[in-house]
Amino acid sequence: MSESGPVPGGRPGEVERATALSAELSAQDVHGVVLAYVDTAGIGRVKTVPTAKLASAAAWGVGMSPVFDTFLANDAIVTTDVLGSPDGDLRLYPDLDRVTVLSAQPGWAWAPVDRITQEGEPHPACGRTVLRRVVAEAARSYGIAFKAAVEIEWMVGRGDTPGDGFVPAVSGPAYGATRQIELSDCAADTLAALAAQGVDVEQLHPEYAAGQFEVSVGALDPVAAADRSVLVRQTIRAVARRHGLRVSFAPAVLGQGVGNGGHLHLSAWRDGRNLHAGGPGRYGMTAEAESFVAGVLDHLPALTAMTAPSPASRLRLRPSQWAGVFTAWGRETREAALRVVTGTTGVRDRAANVEVKPVDLAANPYLALASVIAAGLDGIASGASLPAETTGDPARLDTAQAAARGVRRLPVSLAESVGAFRADGVLRAALGPVLADAVTAVRRGEIEAAAGLDDDGVAAAYRWRY
Repeated sequence: MSESGPVPGGRPGEVERATALSAELSAQDVHGVVLAYVDTAGIGRVKTVPTAKLASAAAWGVGMSPVFDTFLANDAIVTTDVLGSPDGDLRLYPDLDRVTVLSAQPGWAWAPVDRITQEGEPHPACGRTVLRRVVAEAARSYGIAFKAAVEIEWMVGRGDTPGDGFVPAVSGPAYGATRQIELSDCAADTLAALAAQGVDVEQLHPEYAAGQFEVSVGALDPVAAADRSVLVRQTIRAVARRHGLRVSFAPAVLGQGVGNGGHLHLSAWRDGRNLHAGGPGRYGMTAEAESFVAGVLDHLPALTAMTAPSPASRLRLRPSQWAGVFTAWGRETREAALRVVTGTTGVRDRAANVEVKPVDLAANPYLALASVIAAGLDGIASGASLPAETTGDPARLDTAQAAARGVRRLPVSLAESVGAFRADGVLRAALGPVLADAVTAVRRGEIEAAAGLDDDGVAAAYRWRY
């Protein structure tokens, strides 16, 4: 997709390309195409078209109301001064470069969309468009490109559990061989489906919490990485359903215990060189890489409005659970909010990156990546200095030690995150006023929706929404 996005009637050659692609899909017995995007609340929304209508969608888009930008996770609707009414229409344009035949959903293909107005202008609340703009600005102003990946954790539940309860489908210990064996067929089918769809899987393994697994995928440019995150979750869910299982990507499936993360891995590159390796700074970082990490660290409280956007996120963001709930960084320090990953000797020039840990899969991946990149670029622009490294668990620092290192607790409530975001001019400017106001309205709506619920009630309310 062009940096400037789709245009009515299609860009030169697009309709012809879509026509040929439609014929190829039909020859593979694909009957419909899922047009996918993620709303402000982090919920995946779709429209679908028959395969024969793909060329029409590439030319003129598919209609959808702007009201979805102010949907809550429970499908209630809030409003801003320009969004949330029943008026208006948007056009959803599939990115033909990303059309993928869905291995676990026979008869279907999938494509992410960009959204434009009926007048042909970019829709100001389209997260995918915003991310593409932020990435393009980084290239223009700093000569920097990015590679990104989103980790995906989920919990597998029995499909025959009555009501909306959760009973783990496996009983083995954390990271245990028993758990892998118990889910062997489903996990193998997941790997096969992802491979068939061109997804580069680094590893798939049992995780810590009951019934929990994680998949790590290869890095791509940020827009493609966000697309891949959406596609991988669609695939995991579809494969599990074919095995009679139910999966949840919610930040917290239960009121207590470890939740599901969606950690972001990000590295900055210039002229084919990784700025996080081979430099004179700490652990091989260049000065720009250090300033980038410092910028993310400075904006972390406000960033949590995008990276941990649900009331259920607060059930996951607890100290000493590897969720990264303090403004601290460290090399391979899994309790720090920012983990500097150097990689193993011999591959550091390719592997070095920074991991942002206070992120879960209630986050819209496009908004999360756009916001983190904008924060890091602000650090580069200001020449921000990275403070002293934190080792071990920041929760164990006494008050004086924490103050000396600039270590403070990230927001303990969604309301506090929203307040920090409202006060952060850099992040609001990166999203633009329409989307920034939608973020605020949706987060406040979620706060109200969860008011009066205890931890178990919050977990139950969001358990199967993600």
